Amino acid sequence: MNCKEAEALVMPYIRNQLTDEELEGFLEHIDECANCREELEIYYTVEIGIRQLDTDTGSYNIKGALEAAITASKQRLYSVMLVKIMKYAVNTLCVMSLIVMFLLQFRIWIQQGIF
Repeated sequence: MNCKEAEALVMPYIRNQLTDEELEGFLEHIDECANCREELEIYYTVEIGIRQLDTDTGSYNIKGALEAAITASKQRLYSVMLVKIMKYAVNTLCVMSLIVMFLLQFRIWIQQGIF
């Protein structure tokens, strides 16, 4: 992902509108590119600051809130990855168990003289 693409995803990131693939690429770029990270911090400060002023709530540690949001996003991506891995593992075990069941049934058919 280049800087132009990352800058286009800043506001969707702040508003939680990114897909998992976009989020992963965006976070990787933000970790590597100081300029885009600074751009994210500026937009995040403005957006969250306005929200907090409108509702008269929130903390004044907006930079800490951004770090918490980035950490939560990374944790979410990690959880999604674990779910995908578990899904593949379960599917693989199901297919393997079906193959073993078929082979055992085939062995029974051979012993009974069906084949």
